[in-house]
Amino acid sequence: VLIIAILFGVSMLLVPKNIATPTKAFLESISEILFKMMGLIIRLAPLGVLGSVAYTTAQFGLGSLFKLSYLIILFYLTCVVFVVCILGSILKLSGLNIFKFLQYFKEELLIVLGTASSDAVLPQIMQKLKNLGVKDSTVGLVIPTGYSFNLDGFSIYLTLGVIFIAQACNIDLSLSHLLLILFVSLLTSKGAHGVPGSAIVILAATLSIIPDIPTIGLVLLLSIDWFIGIVRAMTNLIGNCVATVFIATWEKDIDLVKAKEILKSPQKASPIPIVQK
Repeated sequence: VLIIAILFGVSMLLVPKNIATPTKAFLESISEILFKMMGLIIRLAPLGVLGSVAYTTAQFGLGSLFKLSYLIILFYLTCVVFVVCILGSILKLSGLNIFKFLQYFKEELLIVLGTASSDAVLPQIMQKLKNLGVKDSTVGLVIPTGYSFNLDGFSIYLTLGVIFIAQACNIDLSLSHLLLILFVSLLTSKGAHGVPGSAIVILAATLSIIPDIPTIGLVLLLSIDWFIGIVRAMTNLIGNCVATVFIATWEKDIDLVKAKEILKSPQKASPIPIVQK
């Protein structure tokens, strides 16, 4: 969908304006209607979640809520291990320390922690990476692209979510099924960032590859999607920042001496400019 959207947008720019203008007006009107419809769904969604949680608790007892808490804890631990071990090892190749790196982006991570979205800190992240010594061209290419294509936390959630639903429904998954889920989740996660409630929609698409798993099992995850979304967004953000530094190191577009000095003493970094209206 993302690739077709890009090709369609580029093609609209290439055709004469008298052809593109009516199409653009039509798409904008359809978008307005769809956004209104999505707004109604989002307003009513809490009632649906309340009903699903009430039914699950009444039918299966409080033990079902503890199972969901286990999934949250497992997801959090998986993301921590991924950031410290995997992303930390990648950052180590650039000669930087993952813990000092996270300390440098502490304010942005706290904003993501409170909003469960990394979109709000996109300008600050790009500016801080530039202050770290990464060239503008690399930051301008990798960060926006990574927001659509490099969604580490999203991919982790999709795989864990499918396996959790399968276990809740007492469905055994073979090794081939697990590999298929892993491969498909890497594809279905692309372009899903920034769309409210997209995790559930993308998870439904991922579930469809295993016909034995009922899609209705998604109801089990609706009540914890917010808690999952917090760490999911933080993991996505950290992954994009590490990817930018690694690619900059690969392309020799970063001043590593300056980066190490700033990470050692973050207060030496250039102040983030405040944009006033």
